[in-house]
Formats: sequence, C-alpha cells, structure tokens
Amino acid sequence: METKTKRSFGETVKHYANRYFIVALGSMAKGLFASLLIGTIIAQFAKIPFITDILTPIVTVAQSGAVVGAAIGVAIAVGLKAKILTICSAAVVGAIGYTSGAGGAGPVGAYVAALVGVEIGRLIEGRTKVDILVVPFAAIISGGIIGLLLGTPLGSFMRWLGVVIGNATHMNPIPMGIVISVIMGLILTAPISSAALAAMIFVTSAEGLSPETLEGIRLAAGAATVGCSCQMVGFAVASFRENKWGGLISQGIGTSMLQVPNILRHPAILIPPTLASAILGPLSTTVFMMMNEGVAGGMGTCGFVGQIGTFTTMLGLGASWWSILLKVLLLHIVAPALISYITSELLRKIGWIKNGDMLLE
Repeated sequence: METKTKRSFGETVKHYANRYFIVALGSMAKGLFASLLIGTIIAQFAKIPFITDILTPIVTVAQSGAVVGAAIGVAIAVGLKAKILTICSAAVVGAIGYTSGAGGAGPVGAYVAALVGVEIGRLIEGRTKVDILVVPFAAIISGGIIGLLLGTPLGSFMRWLGVVIGNATHMNPIPMGIVISVIMGLILTAPISSAALAAMIFVTSAEGLSPETLEGIRLAAGAATVGCSCQMVGFAVASFRENKWGGLISQGIGTSMLQVPNILRHPAILIPPTLASAILGPLSTTVFMMMNEGVAGGMGTCGFVGQIGTFTTMLGLGASWWSILLKVLLLHIVAPALISYITSELLRKIGWIKNGDMLLE
C-alpha cells in the first residue's frame, strides 16, 4: 500500500510538472512568438519608407504590453485545453499580469496570472447554468489578483537574474559563454521553452541598467542563441544519413526537440551538438561579441528568429550588416554543422552512435 501511495504521488507530481513547466511554458512561447516576436520582425519591414506609415501602427499594437500579455494568456489557455469563456478570460488576465507593477512584470507576470485564471476557470466551466457570468468573473478576479500580487516580484526577480547573468558574462565571458550556451541549448532540445525563459531573463528594457550590464545581458543572449542554434543545426546535420532533407529542415529550422525520444534511448547522440555549444559559446562572448536580447535569444534557428533578433540588436548598436551576416553564418550555421558532423562521425566509428539512433519517426 505504501509503495502504491508513493507511486501515485510521483505520478501526480509528474503530471503537474509537465502541465505547468512544459505544456504551459511551451504555449507561452507561442503567444510571445505570435505577438512580440512577430512584431519585431514586422518592425524591420516598417523601416522601408513607403510602407512605414502602414506598418508602424501595427507594430506598436503588436508589441504593446497588454496585447503581448493577452496573447500569452490565450496561448496558455488553449494549451491547457480550456473552453471558450476561460480562453477569453485568460486574455484579460494575461494582460493584467504582463502590465502589473511600475515597470511591468512582463512575460513571467502574464504566465503566472494566466495559469491561475485558467485553472480556476476550468474548475467552473460547464458546471453552472450561468457560466457566462461565473467563469469570466472567477477567472479574471483570481488570475488578476495573483498577477498583481506575484507578477511584479517575480518579474523583478527575473530581471535581477538577467542582471546577474549579464554582469557575470561581462566579467567572465569565457566560462559564462560556455555555461549559457550549453544550458540554453539543452533547454531548447528538452521539452521546455527556451524562448519563454529567454524572454524572462534577457530583458534590456529595465531602467537604471549600466551600459556594462546591458552589454553583458546582450552577450549572454548572443551566447544563448549560439547554443540553441548548435542543437538545431547540429542534430539536423548529424542525423542527415537517417532523416535526409526532411529531417534537415524539420530540425534545422523547426526544433531539435524531435530528437527527445532518441536521446532517452541513446544519450550519446546529445554529445555532438552539446560539444559544439561548449566550443562556440565562449567564442561568441569574446572573439565575435555576438549579441541578442529578449525572446529571440532562446529561439536558435527556429524560423530564423534568433538570426533576425541578432541582426536587429547588433544593427541597432552600430554594427555593419555584412559583418553581422558573416558572424551569423559562421557561429549559427557553418561551425555548428561542421563540429557536430565531425564529432558524430567519430562517435559512429567507435560505436557510441549507431545507424538509426537518430532516426525520426
């Protein structure tokens, strides 16, 4: 009986850990992508003179805090399989959480508020004859209060963490380049949202940050982009003999998360892209001074969002487009591909990796 109780508790913990830290975080990343990130991409086209007046209002709205928070709230509600009234309420709650506090709690505020509002809404939906009144009321009040109470301190903590990482990266660029590149790359491949974490940590809009701290945060985000790119490009190239062009595209500009089942069966396949991250991360923070910021720092080559973010950030800091292009091609694509391919071939020769170990179903 005792063993059964322990197993039941463990399954419960696993269920909620998966629900809140994998499904919800992954959904949050989609909300960020469909608002803040797409707004950033459109903003680049808004610089073209003859369409500036058309696109600028679109960008302004898409990147506004309330809209981004609402997108996060809706995405989380859909991911957690809520019904329509809870989904609509989550938009309000996400906006409250994102904009709470003087400086705005940002993505983490929207995440926390939406989780609470959605779970309360799901408990009630379909159980009363007046759902249209009760569900939105309960979801918005509960999620809104939590967003106001916890969003601000949690947002402040994530910004503080970003400052700590930024300062550490600025002072110790080589070890921090390795650590950030490897960890963020592994998080991207794992069923956790590296984009959501990047949006919370690599914040450069906080007031009172010194130029050195800002530079450190951007360097950290640049190293994270390299690490994420190494995982995606690395797996795409290392598994080419098994997965051909379809696998190259789905992993290279989609997600390396597709390899998670294979990693669990054959952990050695994780070595090539991770080694590439460890080698290129410190080069990013020292020799090449790659920079990025916000959610783009955790996207890698997914839809080339990491590269667009790199261009946007570094162009804004005065770098020439051709130098950025060369650095991006080298550290985000060519070097990860070469290192991962050579390493995987060596591991195949010594039997650590066998044909079919990286085959995608």
